[in-house]
Amino acid sequence: MNIGDKVRLLHGNEEGTITKISGSGRIEIEIEDGFKIPAMKNEVVVIHQTEKEYFGDEKAPAPSEATTLSSSKSQAPEPGLFLSYVPLNDKDLSVHLINNTEKDYLFMASEVFGENSRTLASGNFAAKTSQKIDEKAIPQFEKWPEVFFRFIPINHRAEKTLPAFEKKVKFKASSFFKSQHTAPVTGKKGYLFPLDHQTKTLDINQLNQDLNKENEQQPVEKQFKRPAKEIDLHIEKLADDHEFMSNSEMLRLQMETFEKNLNYAIAAGMDDITFIHGIGNGVLRKEIHKYLSQLGNIKYFQDTQKNRFGYGATLVRIN
Repeated sequence: MNIGDKVRLLHGNEEGTITKISGSGRIEIEIEDGFKIPAMKNEVVVIHQTEKEYFGDEKAPAPSEATTLSSSKSQAPEPGLFLSYVPLNDKDLSVHLINNTEKDYLFMASEVFGENSRTLASGNFAAKTSQKIDEKAIPQFEKWPEVFFRFIPINHRAEKTLPAFEKKVKFKASSFFKSQHTAPVTGKKGYLFPLDHQTKTLDINQLNQDLNKENEQQPVEKQFKRPAKEIDLHIEKLADDHEFMSNSEMLRLQMETFEKNLNYAIAAGMDDITFIHGIGNGVLRKEIHKYLSQLGNIKYFQDTQKNRFGYGATLVRIN
């Protein structure tokens, strides 16, 4: 039984991924919603005994066939920048950056420790190459720090200028150990993650100009977008790349979405609005109720419609 194994509780329906093992026979399991529960080794059973069985199925392609993140659509390697964790043995992983594009980049990769950081690698990143930047121990998975990447495209001739971009990566065990693919360029099988997919750069000056122009043209009462009566705050509804986000980043995005839609509802004169937050570990519900309790223009709020949604929700009545 190792970190990364998928297990099922013998006396319950919960399934999850092992994220921590202690010498006393206790383990920690991360279930699908990110909630972590403790258990004893003798209270769980490994669903699949080997990594090959866990990551494959009866209809999976043979190991010799390249499998990429878009394998369901095409067998051709997908272009882009990738982060790959290649097993060295049953405990250690080799960390590689992969540039499967036709463009060279300047890059920097750093581990982040609060306000401090440690640069892992930097320099020129040539097209169709890979670079090893670190090694990681699987037993220390829960202690892996956030990794920050910055990429700047290089134009060797007069051509369209592509924007530089940044990416922060913080893995959850439930998504990390399910992401085994054959990497482009290297051809090595490991845990593969795109770094430039769903990355959006913003022109702040242009955005401000567009907003100011729109506000000048619209009456005050029409400057607020009337939100839907029910707002789903589940993270998979808010971010396509949520598997790369830490718990604090996900909570921050959920709270920002909640506050924005609540403000729009108040400004639009709505009588009530419902926020679907789920049950999980209760952190999001607690933060929402804490925020609502500090507002003066709220009649009341209450848990509601759980039977309808199948998970937790909060109804907010507005003055």
